[in-house]
Amino acid sequence: MSESKLGPNSLLLVMAGVFLAAYFIPWESGVVSGALVEGFAMLGDYAREHVLLCLIPAFFIAGAIAVFLNQRSVIRYLGPSAPRPVAYGVAAVSGAILAVCSCTVLPLFKGIYKKGAGLGPAISFLYSGPAISVLAVVFSFQVFGPRLGTARLVGAVAFSVVIGLAMALIYRKEDSQRTIDERMFKAGTSERPLWQTALTLGSMIAILVFLNWASSRGVSAIWDVIHQYRFWIAGFFGVILALTIWRWYAPYERESWVLSSRDFALQILPLLFGGVLIAGFLLGRPGHQGLIPNEWVSALVGGNSLWANLFASVAGAFMYFATLTEVPIVQGLLGSGMGQGPALALLLAGPSLSLPSMLVILGELGWKKTVTYVILVISLSTLAGWAYGNFF
Repeated sequence: MSESKLGPNSLLLVMAGVFLAAYFIPWESGVVSGALVEGFAMLGDYAREHVLLCLIPAFFIAGAIAVFLNQRSVIRYLGPSAPRPVAYGVAAVSGAILAVCSCTVLPLFKGIYKKGAGLGPAISFLYSGPAISVLAVVFSFQVFGPRLGTARLVGAVAFSVVIGLAMALIYRKEDSQRTIDERMFKAGTSERPLWQTALTLGSMIAILVFLNWASSRGVSAIWDVIHQYRFWIAGFFGVILALTIWRWYAPYERESWVLSSRDFALQILPLLFGGVLIAGFLLGRPGHQGLIPNEWVSALVGGNSLWANLFASVAGAFMYFATLTEVPIVQGLLGSGMGQGPALALLLAGPSLSLPSMLVILGELGWKKTVTYVILVISLSTLAGWAYGNFF
């Protein structure tokens, strides 16, 4: 049995954990009931703000990658045998262009990984998507100043490559022997010009990007104009997508695309919603109180000790940050006494990870690779924050 599947014993442990939580947690307590409300409130916010415009387009992109994209093209640029500068360069740049949150990038990661991308480049893409958002970096420069903004940019770009290389090195034997489910490629074997596939996927990516184009809040006038007309721009690319799908793809390919997108949604959404609910229950929404008091978090990340940076990295890794929300959260924590080093650690670990994303990654890579990835992100973020805090 694959390590990514829950066996009977694991399922029994999960059920036992749910029973013990239901039995022993004092639900009548005001703190617990308030945290429970926060969990569902965060889930409601997530459903309203991210599912329709972020996740659903991402699922269709993942399905298109799995069905339309030629496997040899993926392996050529992102496969285990691809030249490292090309593979990791493409992974990092793709992430920067997409600029999605840690949960929206998951179906895209699953798509390219199942299609044949090497573990290292796929992990680089997984980290870079939420961590190297162009708007988030610009926003960071505006709010935190050039010093912390530059540190975030340099650290995120470097981490996307270093973490990917480390994962590829640690699991090089498994990755070289990894077999790919041939069912994923049955609908993608037609000889179609690469530019047609690129235009189809590019239209989908453009729809995702422009539907979620956030306001720069006065940082850039051009950026704000695009934000104002984002739905019109997304609609234009929607027309292009409809034309390409209708003219260039056979009915069985269109059907396989929809079914593949549905399968990605069925795999990811239950874990994602469960993770958001738990994260909201424990930590609350930004500016609200969960089970863990906000004062504890603020008190633990003051100064620049190694512990403060480690705690900031761990807290950021388990919290869920929607795109750009990490900036005002860190700004508020800095105002409450957070150190510069822990702030950088949180900015490097927070956007790239969350409890919901960990659960989905666990289902795809298994617990060993997931734990390794989480440890690498937390460790490097901690060290980067500690070093930055000592210099500044």
